[in-house]
Amino acid sequence: MKRMLINATQPEEVRIALVDGQKLYDLDIENRTREQKKSSIYKAKITRVEPSLEAAFVDFGSERHGFLPLKEIERSYFKKRMSEGGQRTPIQNLVSEGQEILVQVDKEERGNKGAALTTFISLAGRYMVLMPNNPRAGGISRRIEGEDRDELREALSHLDIPDGMGRSAEELQWDLAYLLQLWQAIQTAQASEPTPSLIYQENSAVLRAVRDNLRRDIGEVLIEGEEAFEEASTFIRQVMPNYSEKVKSYSDGIPLFSRYQIESQIESAFEHTVKLPSGGSIVIDPTEALVSIDINSARATKGADIEETALNTNLEAADEIARQLRIRDIGGLIVIDFIDMVNTKNQRAVENRMRDALEADRARVQVSRISRFGLMEMSRQRLRPSLEEITTGLCPRCNGQGRIRDTKSLALAILRIMEEEALKERSAVVRIQVPLSVGAYLLNEKRQDVADIEQRTSTHVVIIPNVNLETPHYIVERLRDDHVQEEGEIPSHTLSELANQANDQEIPQDEPEIKRAQAAVQAIQPQQPPPP
Repeated sequence: MKRMLINATQPEEVRIALVDGQKLYDLDIENRTREQKKSSIYKAKITRVEPSLEAAFVDFGSERHGFLPLKEIERSYFKKRMSEGGQRTPIQNLVSEGQEILVQVDKEERGNKGAALTTFISLAGRYMVLMPNNPRAGGISRRIEGEDRDELREALSHLDIPDGMGRSAEELQWDLAYLLQLWQAIQTAQASEPTPSLIYQENSAVLRAVRDNLRRDIGEVLIEGEEAFEEASTFIRQVMPNYSEKVKSYSDGIPLFSRYQIESQIESAFEHTVKLPSGGSIVIDPTEALVSIDINSARATKGADIEETALNTNLEAADEIARQLRIRDIGGLIVIDFIDMVNTKNQRAVENRMRDALEADRARVQVSRISRFGLMEMSRQRLRPSLEEITTGLCPRCNGQGRIRDTKSLALAILRIMEEEALKERSAVVRIQVPLSVGAYLLNEKRQDVADIEQRTSTHVVIIPNVNLETPHYIVERLRDDHVQEEGEIPSHTLSELANQANDQEIPQDEPEIKRAQAAVQAIQPQQPPPP
């Protein structure tokens, strides 16, 4: 039986797992100390128009301004009509700095990139999405096929849609009425709230999970945490009362996720290598441009020959990759290096297995065929920040590269820096703090080289091993002759200052607590209960 398990006992994070029996097939973790902006609506102001990018930069209340392309600006915000006949109207003639607009966050901030914004608002309901100002709106989800599409078209023809699934017309009409009520509240708040300000915030992770995933095939929803249970129960009573019996509070002595044996499966989402049942493995490496996935046969030797072993391992890997993409919520460009297969029929079998495994994914996925180099390219929509982004930080030693210089290489590099600093005009003292291993190498193996630098440059070189430093970090200070005291020695206060500097550099500081903005539109109650 399929279940939705919600663990909200810790104040820092809430975890939502979708399981089939005891197999985890989807996971959502929301860090409560990290404010989620995706799908939230803001009253904002254009701060800069950039013709070279055909975009505007927008202040919507975040530290980093958002990016608004011309194609995402609604025509009602234009100062003049766009040119017709194929000529492009410059963006600076359409919008201006200081102009107030209503924007929705389409993509979260990532690294040095600001949030991607749009003025085409979309409000997700139970059965439909309202896009009140999008000229391209209208249609039925591509995930709905066959007779269900015909039933939905028939139901939609009976809706009373104002100017400007397989559910009944009454249910769809109720959903539409609620979304229109919400849109009216957003428009009212826009007129009265200051700029910039948060107008409407997307539901919490618990409500999003219930809204998007609670279907007939989900047997029960178990919630661990009284506050989350009350939140979900209230939402279900208002919006989908026919599912109320499925929602249950869990308060057993054994933790919820341990009871269904999925803690170890969640931990696999943080691992670099994921084991396959046959003995093979997949290795997942996120990079700046793309995510690379490599399949290794490892101890998989059950096939009759090398081709059959490769096929079986690749088929297993296709299922596991589709599952890991959902659990880790990996988005963007993905390149998969399958084990080489000579038989074209086997390659098509792996491609079909991958497409079948991705059908359960709510994100939009585009898959290419396996190239002659054995690579499959894939593009996956970013539904939310990936698990890596919300739960990990940059390694302070390797700065995200994964490898660091060894002691000998680093010591030689520092020796060259010493010489470069000593050769500068009026250098009197060159003082460098290094890790213990590097200090031992320089003071023993390279003692004569250090002495030669001092003799040739008439500069005093001081090497201080610092227990608070780890490779590849070091601190260099150059003192000019007019900064050195008459005795020719380093001022005593400089030692303590640099030691403190090293300590400050190595000890990570706690992240400041986020002051969350309160949305102007909150707790919109449906005017009438949903139809039974």
